[in-house]
Amino acid sequence: MKAKKIIIKGKVHDVGYRLFLLNEAESLFIENFDARNVVVSDEQRLVALIGGPEEKINGFTDFVQSNYPPDASVLAVEVEDYTEKVRSIESFRQSFMVSQTAKLVQAGVGMLGKQDMVLGKLDMMLGKQDAMLGNQDAMLGNQNAMLGNQDAMLEKQDRMLEKQDETINVIRVESEKTREVIEGRLEEDVEWLKVEISGIKTSLDKVKAKVGMV
Repeated sequence: MKAKKIIIKGKVHDVGYRLFLLNEAESLFIENFDARNVVVSDEQRLVALIGGPEEKINGFTDFVQSNYPPDASVLAVEVEDYTEKVRSIESFRQSFMVSQTAKLVQAGVGMLGKQDMVLGKLDMMLGKQDAMLGNQDAMLGNQNAMLGNQDAMLEKQDRMLEKQDETINVIRVESEKTREVIEGRLEEDVEWLKVEISGIKTSLDKVKAKVGMV
């Protein structure tokens, strides 16, 4: 069994590169496989180890030199012989899945923390909204009180207008009665004057008659 060490340089971390290589190794039925992310002089590197029949190793190295994940940015791919033992691909798969699950758990915890922060802010916003609604209710209560006072004033005004109408009706009735009384008295006075004038004329006629006789 032959083995190779493949060093990939560039932006190769957190882009799904190891899973990408694992899937290709499984498709080629490679039995021994390992891959890990390392940092050398602040540069990202991915080191992959493969072991198996030469034709499978050659197929894998050809694939690695011309294919990489969409989010990766590869600067160089170096392939060299490897003389030490390479663990089984099944062992790598299990440890890889465990590490990825741990990352998911950590990410989930972080998301829960952020969610708690968001919920806290939401609670604060809801508290402020409740306070605003409370103020609005108070304003509406004051407005209702003002409307109640306005209704009371309008009722008083209506009663005053009713009394005014009653007073006007009384004045109208009394005025009508007074007018009738005055008209009646005027008629009586006119009749009396007519009688007096008639008496005066009669007296004058008598005087004239006597004077004419003399």
